[in-house]
Amino acid sequence: MTELALSRIHFPVTTLGPGARIGIWFQGCSIRCPGCISLDTWAPDRGIISIDAVLHTMQPFLPQADGLTVSGGEPFDQPLALRALLTTWRQAHAGDVLVYSGYPLERLTPQLESFEGLIDALITDPFQLEAPQTQALRGSDNQRLTPLTPVGIARFRAFNRTLREDERALDVMFDDRTGTVFLAGIPRRGDLQRLTALMNLAGHRIVTTQDKNHAG
Repeated sequence: MTELALSRIHFPVTTLGPGARIGIWFQGCSIRCPGCISLDTWAPDRGIISIDAVLHTMQPFLPQADGLTVSGGEPFDQPLALRALLTTWRQAHAGDVLVYSGYPLERLTPQLESFEGLIDALITDPFQLEAPQTQALRGSDNQRLTPLTPVGIARFRAFNRTLREDERALDVMFDDRTGTVFLAGIPRRGDLQRLTALMNLAGHRIVTTQDKNHAG
């Protein structure tokens, strides 16, 4: 039975692709870009779960979902699990698939043949903190959006453009068990620091993944 290291699953995610999407974050990243806001997803060998269990968790969301977005962590650090997950998705749902990777497109190209038909669009290249952030769906402008299927071209070519101001939004999600708040989307530079300052002014104390390295 195929297993993957999973950070979290959320629905709906509206800021990482068109429509209301299921978001899956893989656990573990060997790239570790400076300035990454998801340090909690770096450490490997956490959250081991079967693909069947992932599908079971997604099942209630499938009727309302428009697509799937996979991020991390680094999905291509677990290529067999990624392929098994996307194969299962294709069997269960007709929605599109967007995958984020910090690897350059050229490095992934030899692997993509084994993912033919499973990934509709791919966002690649490492996050660069010093680079501008003006492009839709991307954390820094060096990152590339590459449609890989006719569905990917139809649904994602409109995102190869400058980000609109009304798209500078984040999805807020709560974990009732731990009190953790997750933000899904592409924050602007300094957004987490501004959030921390506002919460401090209101008498609350928060720790973000930019304040503490959870990557051990």
